[in-house]
Amino acid sequence: MMRDVYFLVLPHVMSLDLTGPAEVLTLSGAFRLHYIGPQPEVPTSTGMTISRIAPLPATLPSDSILIIAGVTDSRHQLDSAPALEARRWLQDHRSSFQDMSWTLVCICSGALLAGRAGLLDGYRCTTHHDVMERLRQQAPGALIKDNRIFVEDRGVFTSAGITAGIDLALYMVSLYVGPQQAMSVAREMVVYFRRGGDDPQLSPWLRYRNHLHPAIHRAQDILAHEPEAEWPLEQLARQVFMSSRHLTRLFREHVGISVREYHEQLRLTVARQRIQQGLGIEKSALAAGFSSSRQLRRAQERWQV
Repeated sequence: MMRDVYFLVLPHVMSLDLTGPAEVLTLSGAFRLHYIGPQPEVPTSTGMTISRIAPLPATLPSDSILIIAGVTDSRHQLDSAPALEARRWLQDHRSSFQDMSWTLVCICSGALLAGRAGLLDGYRCTTHHDVMERLRQQAPGALIKDNRIFVEDRGVFTSAGITAGIDLALYMVSLYVGPQQAMSVAREMVVYFRRGGDDPQLSPWLRYRNHLHPAIHRAQDILAHEPEAEWPLEQLARQVFMSSRHLTRLFREHVGISVREYHEQLRLTVARQRIQQGLGIEKSALAAGFSSSRQLRRAQERWQV
């Protein structure tokens, strides 16, 4: 099912705040993108003009995602007539965000507009370091976190500047579509995965993917597709057309851990998911490929999970 995403576009929008997340979501194939704002045509930070922007609608469909991109010179641009109109529109729909009918996403200084509209009161959030103090002043009810790439809190997502919007969009693809699709998009865009300091550590499906070696990615794909299988090193090496010794060396060089350690982390994730589903420790261990719950507990102790 396609999820509707609405970008709130203001004059002098930061180009990458808008196009970076939009590219991620488009490549995922799971989102339908719309562009709305007070003006039908606006200049961007790079001098490019964006046109055919739809007017601010009376409402949005349930489960919509609204993304507020940052603007250049936010100290002045967010006091402009279009920004004031957008703020009033956000205030009018505050209840839709509070009851989580709509998801709010703020990129960079977009958090200032949301904060002024009262949408961040009581929520953990972040923004670009250059506007952090102004966000504290203009949204005193917000729970602002420093030094974060992005923060998620009850349907409100906020990110630091510019490229962090891409990180947040990848995280959203992982959340709404799945980690494998997020990994695929990241590889297509040749970007690394980073995590927000306040967010749970990314699963092994997304971690250890910040390299560009195609054969090692193929080996990781094989292990991730069937983590419960045994996958002897020699068999895995044949699948990626190299010797087991060469695979071992390249895997540690590019991933930072051994093939066995990576495989074990995948299995731990599967076991944790099964336990959360109520399967029980012993059955969860077997479903993840461990020989027993005792072997699972030993693996948990090794990774302190």
